[in-house]
Amino acid sequence: MKYVIRRMTLDDLEQVIAIDQVSFSLPWPARSFRFELTDNPASRCWVADLDGKVIAMLVGWLIVDELHVATIATHPDFRGRGIGRDLLLRALHLAKAEGARKSFLEVREGNEVARAMYRKFGFVEEGRRKEYYKDNGEDAILMSLDDLDHLPGG
Repeated sequence: MKYVIRRMTLDDLEQVIAIDQVSFSLPWPARSFRFELTDNPASRCWVADLDGKVIAMLVGWLIVDELHVATIATHPDFRGRGIGRDLLLRALHLAKAEGARKSFLEVREGNEVARAMYRKFGFVEEGRRKEYYKDNGEDAILMSLDDLDHLPGG
């Protein structure tokens, strides 16, 4: 399977929003993705594209020397193939090229698949946000990667 990781465009929004809605119980409002693409200079928005079909997406915010991974998801039909890993790796490398030295994110406490992927990159669990998720009161685990100099493929 040959997919390309590229910048998200406005033409991708319908597919990105669909991935977000099937991936999360609290999806972003559609206007949020549009804002990230058109009005937020800190945004770095990426997709994995397979023959014109968006199969994964990532939105990050590059603030000074940190990349905050705001959201990342792979379409359910394509999970378990390393696409999310590749997308995150590419985003981290590109952020590093722009001056990022570290990265951080929040993840649901119960999302062990994502937490395991982040740990493979070297992210460590540094804290929690109590009852962060409004749909069920689940805590968010705060994870950080303090050194982008030792990424795989770097």
